[in-house]
Amino acid sequence: MTRSIALVAHDALKDRMVDWASAHKSQLDGWKIYATGTTGGRIIDGTGLEVERLKSGPLGGDAQIGALIAEERLHGLIFFIDPLSAMPHDVDVKSLLRLAIHYDVPMAVSPSSATAVLDYLTKED
Repeated sequence: MTRSIALVAHDALKDRMVDWASAHKSQLDGWKIYATGTTGGRIIDGTGLEVERLKSGPLGGDAQIGALIAEERLHGLIFFIDPLSAMPHDVDVKSLLRLAIHYDVPMAVSPSSATAVLDYLTKED
């Protein structure tokens, strides 16, 4: 079974997501990777990983990832949230986090927790 993971990052953290994905490229290689619009493009450009780009978060990408969770098609969620910036689409973000918690999807919101979640998911293979 192919593992799947979603990678999402708020604007101020997109570079950090690309750096994290690059550092974990060998673990992520072969996974089905979903990402919201700009984040996905940046990951593709920065790592060469194959990524299925969804819509931008505020334009429905967060909801698309939520649907993957509800359909039990997602094994993990890495969502680098900027705690110091206002989020105009805060409702979408909270909905996505609520779904990940409800469906018990391993989730991380920082590089160190993302590494721990990825290590955990990789050991399940």
